[in-house]
Amino acid sequence: MEEAGIEAGEGRRNAGAYPYVLFAICFLAGVFGGITSTLMSAYLPDVVGELTGITGAGGMEQAGAAINAAFLFGMTFGGLMVGYLSDLWGRKNAVLLSIGCIGVFTLLTAFADHWMLVVGLRFFSGSGLGGILVSTTVIIAEVWTARKKNIALGILSVTIPVGIFATGLITYSFPDWRSGFLFGILPLVLLFIAWFYMEESEEWRLKAARAGAGPKPAGRFFSELDVRDLAYGSAVFGTMLIGVWAVLAWLPTWVQTVVSDTDGQQERGISMMLFAVGGLAGGFASGWISNLIGMRRTMLVCFGATFLLAIALFQFSPALTMLSYVEIVLISAFFGISQGVLNAYIPALFPTSVRSSATGFCFNVGRIFTAAAVFFVGWLVQLLGGYGNAITVFSFTLLIGFLFTLGVRERVLFR
Repeated sequence: MEEAGIEAGEGRRNAGAYPYVLFAICFLAGVFGGITSTLMSAYLPDVVGELTGITGAGGMEQAGAAINAAFLFGMTFGGLMVGYLSDLWGRKNAVLLSIGCIGVFTLLTAFADHWMLVVGLRFFSGSGLGGILVSTTVIIAEVWTARKKNIALGILSVTIPVGIFATGLITYSFPDWRSGFLFGILPLVLLFIAWFYMEESEEWRLKAARAGAGPKPAGRFFSELDVRDLAYGSAVFGTMLIGVWAVLAWLPTWVQTVVSDTDGQQERGISMMLFAVGGLAGGFASGWISNLIGMRRTMLVCFGATFLLAIALFQFSPALTMLSYVEIVLISAFFGISQGVLNAYIPALFPTSVRSSATGFCFNVGRIFTAAAVFFVGWLVQLLGGYGNAITVFSFTLLIGFLFTLGVRERVLFR
């Protein structure tokens, strides 16, 4: 009876324009989250230079590492907490909370007067993005019909690259970093719109009505899912995330180190826009590619190609050339393909009652290790003699992901 009610509710909901309204809100939330994630990377030398008075190596790397690590810790916290709150209080409230976080704390960053304050604000901005990645994926998976949801989720996976591209435009257009962070006004406008036009997932509403409100009993989370699915989903998503985050977070600063005849502002903006273009193409193509060669083979290609390209870019590119730009595009394209595949795969593993919590766990457990590792990038830069060498060390997690995927049966990991 419950399943029949859910199907009837979904049929009514999908008969009109609401799924497309919901998708538009979630898409914009993801784009704004993408801008939030990379805006600091694009302006990092300017922010640290102004707020610390340090423009050389040493202090620049240490302050920058703390700022980037805080954002990653925030993403982890937000993804896990919002995932839990989404199962407890509803999908709509989780989306609204996440949008509000990126808007408020990104806007406040524009007025920061100390780099340690920036660290705190980036933590809460990251919490908003971590929540958006989980909450928008889950509500789309529950509202859209089975025939269309894979397409919608594949397209939703490109919101971060769109945001990265927009970050490039902002960086290119606004040399002053404080002006760039005024972008935080836009998520607050979206929050106001979403408050009036979003509706709760019918699937979650029926499940909550049957189960009743209140905290979950101890142990219920693990009793209602297959822990192997939780482990596989976390490992595959996490290893790709760790490797590519190092590239994304430090790419603009690396670009500046290999550009000697200018201040690097335009080159940083161009590299971010190209990274976004590759991610967009990969995300859109992910569904067709995985249907053609299978999900497991798709992920193997993504891990292997991204690893080799990262080595080529950061070890064999002493100057920024056209080939370097091509390698940046390809790295982001393979990353985009992997995210499109996993965006549809992971939520489908888990039952409604714990879907958001489990998806949040898979999306964010890798960030715990990523955040801790990124914190020491400044030290690695000095130890290994440059950003390229430090990023290369992180890229070996991609090789670990490749070997893990190679050793897992497709019917278990990608059934």
